[in-house]
Amino acid sequence: MRATVIHAPHDIRVQEVPDPTIQQPTDVVLRVLRACICGSDLWAYRGESARQPGQRIGHEFLGVVEEAGSGVNGFAVGDLVVAPFVWSDGVCTYCAEGLTTSCPQGGFWGSAGSDGGQGEAVRVPFADGTLVKLPAAAASDDRLLTALLALSDVLGTGHHAAVGAEIRPGSTVAVVGDGAVGLCGVMAAKRLGAERIIALGRHTARTDIARAFGATDVVAERGDAALAAVRELTRGEGAHCVIEAVGTEQSMRTAIGIVRDGGSIGYVGVPHGSGTGLDLGVMFDRNIALRGGVAPVRAYIPELLPDVLDGTIDPSPVFDVTVGLDEVPGGYKAMDERTALKVLIKP
Repeated sequence: MRATVIHAPHDIRVQEVPDPTIQQPTDVVLRVLRACICGSDLWAYRGESARQPGQRIGHEFLGVVEEAGSGVNGFAVGDLVVAPFVWSDGVCTYCAEGLTTSCPQGGFWGSAGSDGGQGEAVRVPFADGTLVKLPAAAASDDRLLTALLALSDVLGTGHHAAVGAEIRPGSTVAVVGDGAVGLCGVMAAKRLGAERIIALGRHTARTDIARAFGATDVVAERGDAALAAVRELTRGEGAHCVIEAVGTEQSMRTAIGIVRDGGSIGYVGVPHGSGTGLDLGVMFDRNIALRGGVAPVRAYIPELLPDVLDGTIDPSPVFDVTVGLDEVPGGYKAMDERTALKVLIKP
């Protein structure tokens, strides 16, 4: 079959790889209907996170079960399913607590030796603990299928940030980052009842989506000017809740600078480029809470799925470019050059 592999920085190829097969009774083989490129994939693309030459890549996908191991109880051939970006056994103490990303038997798609999502098919370990079944009719609804793909990562990650930021009805929220996760954070804040949502971003196409998702204000400034603008919008106090969806030291400094004393920051941007660290003394003096990390999206899918199915929320606009499998290298280039927000892949 064909799949996307990374050979070196800026060297993404689509090539023949071995077909996935059932290796354990708890496996399924999944035919991929939709996949996409994540902003975090760009760190490998840019050479900022190490990959082995020829390693598979991609961690967001949904598809149809083509083969199921003898130990799989919850799925059958033909089922439409979505895969969170981490597989997990579903039975350990961490999974029971909803922290599926810490499952000792879990792992990330595209890690060394595993299949990646940007291909024609994937072997899914621990299918019963990992996959979530979708309505079969969704396979013939292109918009809904695209919206459901967001459950594999960005929608759940935005929700995780909103939960970490302790967003509640009536709160004022600021969102640092205008990528797909930040935009889904805006949607999550609206869903959780935020009264005011301030989106920080400079790209009109993205901030237009932010407004459609529920943002009441947009701040295009950066650095000290952004801090001043948010303070001006909040009577000098700052936002009760801040979502940090970038992962740089500067974005975290911005988050701390715009949060209200006693407020909370939910951080989900994959950390990269931090050098000098942050002053915990500032957070201590101002009673700022910091909570977040890698999102256990498998735990959130059952909560978010009904709202996607009935149209209460529709994250599909974050996918602004669609490519076939052979065009994936160009999709990486477009996202790296910020001419695409998030690239949808139709294998």
